Amino acid sequence: MYRTLLFSIFLISFYGVFSQDKLPSKEIKVGLVLSGGGAKGFAHIGALKVIEEAGVKIDYIGGTSMGAIIGALYAAGYSANELDSIFKNTDFTKLIQDNLPRNAKTFYEKEDSERYALALPFDKFKISFPSAISSGQSIYNELVRLLYHVREVTDFNQLPIPFFCIATNVETGDEVVLNKGYLPEAIMASGTFPSLFEPSEIDGKILIDGGVINNYPVDRVMKMGANVIIGVDVQHGLSNRETLSSATEILLQINNYRTVKDMIKKSENTDIYIKPNIEKYSVIDFGLLNEIVDKGEIAARENYIALKELAIKQNKNLLPRTPIKIKDTLIIEDLIINGIENYSRGYVKGKLRLPVDNVVSFEKLQQGISNLSATGNFKTIRYQLLSNHDNTDLVLKLKENPNKTFIKMGVHYDDLLNSAAILNLTKKNVLFDDDVSSFDFILGDNIRYNLEYYVDKGSYWSFGINSRFVSFEKEVAYSAFESNFDVPIDPNINRINIDISDLTNQFYVQTVLQEEFAFSLGAEYKFLKYSTKTLVQDPDDTSGSSGGDRIIFEKSHFYSTYGKLTLDTYNDKYFPSKGLYFDGDFHFYIASSDYNNNFKEFSVAQSKMGAAFPLLKKVSLNIETEGGFKLGTSSVTSFDFVLGGFGATKINNFIPFFGYDFIGLPGNSFVKGLLKIDYEFTKRNHLIFAANYANVDDDLFRTGEWFKAPDFSGYGLGYGWQSFIGPVQFMYSWSPERQDNNLFFSVGYWF
Repeated sequence: MYRTLLFSIFLISFYGVFSQDKLPSKEIKVGLVLSGGGAKGFAHIGALKVIEEAGVKIDYIGGTSMGAIIGALYAAGYSANELDSIFKNTDFTKLIQDNLPRNAKTFYEKEDSERYALALPFDKFKISFPSAISSGQSIYNELVRLLYHVREVTDFNQLPIPFFCIATNVETGDEVVLNKGYLPEAIMASGTFPSLFEPSEIDGKILIDGGVINNYPVDRVMKMGANVIIGVDVQHGLSNRETLSSATEILLQINNYRTVKDMIKKSENTDIYIKPNIEKYSVIDFGLLNEIVDKGEIAARENYIALKELAIKQNKNLLPRTPIKIKDTLIIEDLIINGIENYSRGYVKGKLRLPVDNVVSFEKLQQGISNLSATGNFKTIRYQLLSNHDNTDLVLKLKENPNKTFIKMGVHYDDLLNSAAILNLTKKNVLFDDDVSSFDFILGDNIRYNLEYYVDKGSYWSFGINSRFVSFEKEVAYSAFESNFDVPIDPNINRINIDISDLTNQFYVQTVLQEEFAFSLGAEYKFLKYSTKTLVQDPDDTSGSSGGDRIIFEKSHFYSTYGKLTLDTYNDKYFPSKGLYFDGDFHFYIASSDYNNNFKEFSVAQSKMGAAFPLLKKVSLNIETEGGFKLGTSSVTSFDFVLGGFGATKINNFIPFFGYDFIGLPGNSFVKGLLKIDYEFTKRNHLIFAANYANVDDDLFRTGEWFKAPDFSGYGLGYGWQSFIGPVQFMYSWSPERQDNNLFFSVGYWF
């Protein structure tokens, strides 16, 4: 009797255990919680590898910030190995900094951005600061590309794995659950770290990083229906005083007071709690991805038995995920633009330069968005790619930058113009929706100004007005000067101080050809004055060539028309390592006040071509060729080409040439070749070797002398540093013909 009773109890117990092990899969719903943590979130990828290996099927995913990004990609169908590959081939530093490629900017924007060290919003005579370091545009572009295959899913419960993410309403402090809408927008909002990225706007709500309110949304995952919770916690713990060294770390510390306390309870609600050992890493250690992924895998493997038991209880064979083919191209059927008030549709289309009803690559799409972003006219640019039959509609959601006025500043020194500080006032939408006006006032050893007004119509005809004035004094070789101007021959004079003033006003129209070339037609007024105090003039001279104690060589007003064709795809103005350059200019001088009584109609043509390309990993080669000539019988020499010196500021027809001092080689025609080798031995630090060769004389092209071996050569060896105020350059140059050398030095952007 006793044995029978004991055997019955054993059978009942065994049946209970067996039944529990064979629990129908529908009764076990596994929820995955992925916390935020910046770069620490890479550990999620390692954890997912182990979860997949154990055979656990995830039924729900909830995430915040980086957890939202990785969680969304996993929910959309990517495997852990695919995520590992994607993230390892992504330059996160580049994405976060959101540095726009130089070729995204128009020619006007290139010149404007390469002149100033600092730009600040200016409104009602008050200077403010940007609301964020980055717009997050590059990250958003990449999310749109990676999630293109689920673009039709507007209810995140319909993803391969139901998903949601958390954001914070910055106006109310309320938690916002994002489980509907456009997936890239939602996860971008969840990861919008304050001060680093511009806040997102969804359904009229201004949203920031969900980690502010709920960095580990275990409660929300449970409400979805999960009865077993796997959680990966990569949150930043409280830091000590030694590690609180940056504004980012201090902001995190303030936020973590609450999150650290909350995790005591939240971890208790987590069945399998994975806590990677990543305390030594920071939220910005994006360069340590491999290490952090490994830490996530190690932590998950410590829970492998529990994960395996869970997979057995699910009683499901986890099938391998079908690899996702990331689409490279699409066809944009329609362009829908929302959010523009001060800019025309033509302006936006002109910046995008995207063909409609034609195959376009994602790279081309991202380039168009970069073009639009480079204008600085839009605070945020969000867009959706929505299905339209077999093709795609591009829906732009633009938020205009409310800042229309800016104060910009910079400093500079070089051997020609000496020290200078630039103060700029820029204002947009002055007369038209698409215009910008800019005024540079330059203070220093030489007073200068630059005034520009430009109406940008994108690929349509744009127009502009500019006015610039430069004046400086320079000591030059008298022999070179007397060969180009009617001055006394005096063997006792070696050097002469020459004062040069150049006032140039232009009106032009411009259009873009084949998306790369800018073609301009315009009219120009120029006033030139060359004078000196070095040569003594008879005080009783009344011929008009003297101005008190100053001898004047040129003092004329010139009027011309011109055409210009420009291509500039260099990746950097000062240290190009790839890209092409072309600048062709033709001026026809039709009238003059004729100070020297020698004016006849004449033309001046010149062009410059260049190519830069990498030779080795840190070594690049830049090759340029340049030439120019004068057409006509006029004896005006003020527009002759003068080679010599070092610089990047365009003044009349002065051409830089290593080995010779400023105004060293004059002539009405020239041909020049330049070879420059750039070794970037550490980031932003360059060793440069340059060699240039030239023929310079009168009528080189008519006589055929430009085919001869070069008469002049020069070499340079120098150092360049890309500092926050612009390039710092030292260049030692010499010429075998002169058996002499020069040392050139410059600091800051050239203006």
